Amino acid sequence: MNSYYTPPGGLPDQKTLHTGRAVFTEAYAVIPKGVFSDIVTSLLPNWANTKCWIIARPLTGFSETFSQYVMEVGPGGGSDAPEPESGAEGVIFVTGGLLILTLAGTEHKLETGGYAYLPAGQAWTLHNRGSEPGRFHWVRKLYEPAPGIPAPEAFVSSDQAVAPIAMPDTNNAWATTRFVDPNDMRHDMHVNIVTFQPGGLIPFEETHIMEHGLYVLEGKAVYKLNKDWVEVEAGDFMWLRAYCPQACYAGGPGRFRYLLYKDVNRHPRLRGPGAFGR
Repeated sequence: MNSYYTPPGGLPDQKTLHTGRAVFTEAYAVIPKGVFSDIVTSLLPNWANTKCWIIARPLTGFSETFSQYVMEVGPGGGSDAPEPESGAEGVIFVTGGLLILTLAGTEHKLETGGYAYLPAGQAWTLHNRGSEPGRFHWVRKLYEPAPGIPAPEAFVSSDQAVAPIAMPDTNNAWATTRFVDPNDMRHDMHVNIVTFQPGGLIPFEETHIMEHGLYVLEGKAVYKLNKDWVEVEAGDFMWLRAYCPQACYAGGPGRFRYLLYKDVNRHPRLRGPGAFGR
């Protein structure tokens, strides 16, 4: 049975010690679950009875390729015009409640573990018609077309519908739930779920071009971020810039799972923001 951490909101009382684990560096950031209080939520245009925590956004010295929101939609809330950027693609991953996603006039029920890919230019709506809050992650990225390759289509899936694929020679201790075929060059981002069984690890320091956003859905681990080993647990978010060394050890007692964003399948930009050319 899959379970996913969702922020409870509210505000710590005056006797609570500060979280003590928030870190922002030139190579990585950690936003621990204790930071997710109502005082740092945002409201969004055209969203009714909805609040969100914006945990990544394009910003000098921070995220370059994506934004990520932790959304909470109250009963009767939602939006008929959720995406303001015509060139933005998105992924929705539901961590609690029941939401109704409408694509091209067809309604899709997104329950806990539900997943949807929303291509750039796709009209969609999202509403909570139930009696409990609907909670989900919303990852947004400007789609980068590639010459001769068509844009991807919308699809709806779920964590329960996709079998995790074990990494080679790990005896199933490290596996990835891939919602998109890695060889599908239409996609320029992947939003997957990574699972470590107790004792599972990344046994080397990954150092690569891909930027990462990692939201811990379940369990705890120690994560190597650049030069530091950092304890993380369900509800924490990590951002890793390109080439930030990373490794992981999931010490248990339960499994460790996180929602992972990465940019893929495109050449590095040589002109424009983040590049040297004009």
